[in-house]
Amino acid sequence: MELRTLGRTGLTVSPLCLGAMMFGAWGNTDHEESIKIIHRALDAGINFIDTADVYSQGESEEIVGKALSSVDRSSVVLATKVHGQMGTDPLSQGNSRRWIMAEVEHSLKRLKTDYIDLYQIHRPDESTDIEETLGALSDLVHQGKIRYFGSSTFPAEQIVAAQWAAERHGYERFRSEQPPYSILVRAIERDVLPTAQSFGMGVIPWSPLAGGWLSGKFGEGKKNTSRRSARLPERYDLESPANQRKLEAVVKLIALADEVGISLIELALAFVLEHPAVTAPIIGPRTMKHLDSQLSATEVRLESAVLDRIDEINPPGTNVNPIDAGWQPSVLTNMRRRRRSHE
Repeated sequence: MELRTLGRTGLTVSPLCLGAMMFGAWGNTDHEESIKIIHRALDAGINFIDTADVYSQGESEEIVGKALSSVDRSSVVLATKVHGQMGTDPLSQGNSRRWIMAEVEHSLKRLKTDYIDLYQIHRPDESTDIEETLGALSDLVHQGKIRYFGSSTFPAEQIVAAQWAAERHGYERFRSEQPPYSILVRAIERDVLPTAQSFGMGVIPWSPLAGGWLSGKFGEGKKNTSRRSARLPERYDLESPANQRKLEAVVKLIALADEVGISLIELALAFVLEHPAVTAPIIGPRTMKHLDSQLSATEVRLESAVLDRIDEINPPGTNVNPIDAGWQPSVLTNMRRRRRSHE
């Protein structure tokens, strides 16, 4: 695979990043099979792996650690994340210095490594000053425990605030952003992607297959359901008009892919790969078959006429279902913060 540079770090990574969320209790519980999938991805030219502490409560990191113990660690760019609730202790979460400094040690142990290439803040934390988070992450860089750090699912205004805070205080800065991005989830084209470009940040989008909507499982005459439907009904329940619109868009995209002579998966991944701000979309296979169906996307280039047709199906800067944004600030979700009076 032709490597790409992660923002302005000088770090070169494959144009697909292997996401490990489906390795462990959340997906494939067979550790040996998961390790084989990781090794197959490495053999295919992927050198970039992304996981998180919260994925199956550390099990995903453990599987990745086992897989990398038998390969040249220096040839792999390893990314993980911190923020989500680990266990039942209310202190074991968030973006505070206390938690970051403790949890990085846990991740290093699970991953069986003495450094993490890219340590990411999984979501914003409105209860923690960004200066505290940046200070802790900068110390970890200086200690050699992480090489770079990034954000995930941060809105554009918080990306800007973090960059300004780093400059004011002389901290290291976020070098990447990991947002949701797919043909069906395009709102970041308005602000996050151009903001990342302006600060020289790499972009590694999650869910380029829109949570399975663009995997081939949805469409006319299909079950139109997902393994995640029970956990995330707002994203899959077809009683929702927004999800009905997603299904209508998928039917049109299937027809377009057939017309072009590629699979829907290839169309979806090639679309994300085409944006100039994007470094490497994250693929999240649960099986070897899933992985093999996605590797060929790097060989596909979409002509302008095809991209124009996609724009007609879902216009630039638009999320078909707004809930797919991945994170909403409390100024929108907390009624008390947007109404003077309430019941």
